[in-house]
Amino acid sequence: METAETRAEQLSIGEVAERTGLSVHALRFYEREGLLVGPVQRTAGGRRRYTPVDVDWLLICVKLRESGMPLADLKHFAELVRLGPGNEADRLRLLDAHQQRVEAQIQALEECRTLIAWKAGVYAEHLARGEAGGLWDPTG
Repeated sequence: METAETRAEQLSIGEVAERTGLSVHALRFYEREGLLVGPVQRTAGGRRRYTPVDVDWLLICVKLRESGMPLADLKHFAELVRLGPGNEADRLRLLDAHQQRVEAQIQALEECRTLIAWKAGVYAEHLARGEAGGLWDPTG
């Protein structure tokens, strides 16, 4: 039964978009693709109503996607959560595999940053001496 308290905790799709940084279109897509852990409630007029728990889950989804988790993995993770207790080891394996991919990306980016810093230093040195000799010159 809906009470004044539960109505007060319900959020419109626009409010959820604002809180999560997802567009209204993306929220509808997440719902269609089964990426939410619970059904989205609807008003008598058919408007979506979200709960704070939905927002918390969506914020996790945003970070998992930003870190490169494929939609298929996110969907599988949501399915496991919806199934409830008993599959925590499967959830952990999925998160561990994603964490390993993220760690590899971070390592690769660290290597890129080191190279860029070194090359920027080379250019800064040459510019400080007022000479460009030794730098790549396609006309040279």
